Amino acid sequence: MGRGILPLVTVMLFALCEPASATNFTAEVVDQDGHPVANAVVTLVPEAKTSMPAASTRLTTDKTIDQRNETFLPLVTIVPKGGHVVFANNDQTTHQVYSFSPVKQFEITLGHGEKSPPVAFDNAGVAALGCNIHDHMIAYAVVTESPWTALTGADGHATIADVPAGNYQAQVWHPKFPPGREPPSLRAVLSGDTTRLSVNVKLLYAATASRGHAGSY
Repeated sequence: MGRGILPLVTVMLFALCEPASATNFTAEVVDQDGHPVANAVVTLVPEAKTSMPAASTRLTTDKTIDQRNETFLPLVTIVPKGGHVVFANNDQTTHQVYSFSPVKQFEITLGHGEKSPPVAFDNAGVAALGCNIHDHMIAYAVVTESPWTALTGADGHATIADVPAGNYQAQVWHPKFPPGREPPSLRAVLSGDTTRLSVNVKLLYAATASRGHAGSY
């Protein structure tokens, strides 16, 4: 199912009010049926990358990914480059957390009630996470170099406050994009007090729901 489908993107960009030194940026992401898309990572990268501060200047460097009811929580975690993730096991069973992704490779065994030492993520990209004991468990750590990165909520909106006005590439990533595809990158001109980005994406949906989070990796 879904063979040959690319993450097609339709964009509308609106700049409101008069030019300002910083913009409150909001992205609205919907799927091919017009439904809001949660867990989409929206990243702004200035065209002059030399003007981009480290991601850690705005994003929390220490994150926790929990395991409950044989499910990783949350499904998608944004990690600034150089940040750390602690894995917590609040299940009644043992978990074996792993990543074989080029971004980060590791394997940790956690018994009930245990937490891992902080795992450093020093390379930008997407690390797919799994459990060697429970194959249906899937999560993603998205490691970003941009401090202007946010996750969409259930309403499909992601908001990034106080972004310097200028020209950016707006990148959108989601677990249900076809594996191995580069995320779409869209030119966005930020100006005024508020800039809104409306994005339509085409996602791959599984024919049947499985236990735990669904997605491609």
